[in-house]
Amino acid sequence: MPIHDQGYRRYAGERMTRHRRWLVIARAGIVQRLRERRFLALMLMAWLLFLVRAVQVYFGTTFARASFFAPSDETFHSFLNQQRLFVFFITIYAGAGLIASDRQANALQLYLSKPITRHDYIAGKLATLATFLIAVTWVPAMTLLALQVLFSGSLDFVSSHPRLVPAITMTSLLQVALASMTMLALSSLSRSRRFAAMLYAVVAIFAGAVERVLQTATGAAGWVLLSPQNTLVVVTDALFGIESDTEIPVVVALIAVIALLAICVGILERRVRAVDVVA
Repeated sequence: MPIHDQGYRRYAGERMTRHRRWLVIARAGIVQRLRERRFLALMLMAWLLFLVRAVQVYFGTTFARASFFAPSDETFHSFLNQQRLFVFFITIYAGAGLIASDRQANALQLYLSKPITRHDYIAGKLATLATFLIAVTWVPAMTLLALQVLFSGSLDFVSSHPRLVPAITMTSLLQVALASMTMLALSSLSRSRRFAAMLYAVVAIFAGAVERVLQTATGAAGWVLLSPQNTLVVVTDALFGIESDTEIPVVVALIAVIALLAICVGILERRVRAVDVVA
């Protein structure tokens, strides 16, 4: 069969700028998850609590006899705390295999052989998971606030609670950042998504159980730092102006959260390489 030389042809497709290359990875990861019915069902379940809260906000704002349903700072604080369960499941489902699956298929060499840096790769994977987590934390919480304004017909509630919007935003960002960075770091340590999921469950659940046992046995409040999730609760309580149950200063808790994020960054910098170096 003869092969005809067509000569050189210029690339006619769209050229992605340097600062947008991570979007290719993020878009592919998001589309892949949205094609899975089980994941879509999980995302819909994560919005069930929003529907319950929306009904409460409607009755508390519209009817005087249902004033006990009226929203407050505690309403949004407890809503975000309750969403932590769905953050946990979504993080495991959508995040456990983000890097582990690529390591198992030796796809890192393929990614990093392109004009994509490891920072582009990490940013794309991070954006994939963070998008879904923001969709079940910040988006429903802010939608609840918008519904309150709509039902009441004024901005009096927002103006009388000036710290509410920053508190919702910062709490959501901290939840998303902690879950996403921890899951990516653990996923980069293994070639198995199941093992990465188990590691995350140990960090999120087992560490909290150990912290409670030690705190009960010794009476020392400092054991809360063993649990990233409980440490984050100390910070979020302070953001909403709610007195925390622990005696740990919020500055100490915030430093612990930042230190954990720094450790995750260090792990990703070390593990995401085009070639595995075996000592």
